[in-house]
Amino acid sequence: MNVLLVSPPTDSAIKSIIGTTGPPLGLAYLASMVREEHEVRIVDSLAEDLDFSDVVRIMKRFDPDVVGITSTTSMIYDAYRVAEIAKSLNENSFVVMGGPHVTFVPERTLKECRYVDAVVRGEGELTFKELLDRLERGENLKGLPGLSYRNDGGVVNNPPRPLIKNVDDIPMPAYDLLPMERYRAGNSQFGVVMTSRGCPFNCVFCSSSLQFGKRWRGHSVERVIEELSMLRNEYGIREVEFLDDTFTLNRRRAMEIAKAIVREGLDVSWSASSRVDTFSEDVGREMKRAGCHTVYFGIESGSERTLKFIGKGITLDKAKAAVKTAKRVGLRVLGSFVIGFPDETRKDVEKTIRFSKRVGVDFAQFTIATPYPGTRLWAYGLENGLIRTFNWRRYTTLDPVLRLRHFTADGIVRMLRKAYVSFYLRPKVIVQDLIERHGFIFRRTVRALINMLRESKRANEENEKGSAILRV
Repeated sequence: MNVLLVSPPTDSAIKSIIGTTGPPLGLAYLASMVREEHEVRIVDSLAEDLDFSDVVRIMKRFDPDVVGITSTTSMIYDAYRVAEIAKSLNENSFVVMGGPHVTFVPERTLKECRYVDAVVRGEGELTFKELLDRLERGENLKGLPGLSYRNDGGVVNNPPRPLIKNVDDIPMPAYDLLPMERYRAGNSQFGVVMTSRGCPFNCVFCSSSLQFGKRWRGHSVERVIEELSMLRNEYGIREVEFLDDTFTLNRRRAMEIAKAIVREGLDVSWSASSRVDTFSEDVGREMKRAGCHTVYFGIESGSERTLKFIGKGITLDKAKAAVKTAKRVGLRVLGSFVIGFPDETRKDVEKTIRFSKRVGVDFAQFTIATPYPGTRLWAYGLENGLIRTFNWRRYTTLDPVLRLRHFTADGIVRMLRKAYVSFYLRPKVIVQDLIERHGFIFRRTVRALINMLRESKRANEENEKGSAILRV
């Protein structure tokens, strides 16, 4: 069968601000699982600058039997449009969707878009492969683990699929089906690698532990090095981001990967995420020696009260110690901070802004707490009637979609802008940026603020047009 895997055309704040986007690794994994039995093509609309007319042209030429679409929450309407295009061109094509959004609202997805035939929930490789096998043999979908589908006017949710125990059994992502030359960081080609799956933690705003399970499963060091070698030697990629939720969860393994990069002579520059309580000087030193330049810490808040609500399981002192350790071994640090939780006061948010400047991070990312489907924050918002809109387009982490007890929607957006201005437009930061990066961060900050203003204005206009959009 002809199988077309699509990342839809959409507006991307990340691409508009930093000028690049990462490869859709999920689609590359799906392709690798089924390419031996089927003719597979991947369309990365963002990277290839495609619009919906291009999608029409590609579908007409390729004539897919199955169209698989991935989507985040904010781009789901664009995914629906791709589904509609597929059915309008061939009503017999089978349209299936996957990704973090539809995993947690499969019934809602199938009700919102009549052009979608099925939803793959959670870890998708084995479910997708079995789905194609059954479709090719003309078999029904009853009992297929991990699948939700239409049946007699209703929706059937088959039982969940057990997690893949040995992730080394998953073939290498089909990088050759992606426009690898399009992924860039500055002047260098850019690649991403996921060395592990699963997260044992349960932060209130994160669905990762539900998408990929609470049991952490890591690739072998040999498999990680094989994938890095392929990216470096076959595609000339020198800049890599490890997409693991917590690269340093198993500190011994993180150090082994770093030592293997050095031992194999891989000339790569890279970054990775860590919790502040899974980082150590030994780990940081080995990461730095292996080419790591930046570590991402989810610090989240400068308020101990807010950290308890998040369920982060860290303290401000641990955050300060981890940042200090990372800087001591020569790593740059990006801190992630979230504001706008339901009970947060202005004092709590001000504490976060002040802490972002005191903790010592080189870069800061500020977002507004967003109740993505599947998260504990989503359940809390539904239970307490705090969700302001089900217009998925606004689930960007830059728009307020929760009703807050101490802020208006405009008020928390103003605090978000204040956080960025307060952190990045400090004289010492501007001077350092001008010296080291020729004003790169300053320009990106100004662009980000402009985009935030535009996005906020557009979202407010959209919300006024239809405040009850898609309430099912």
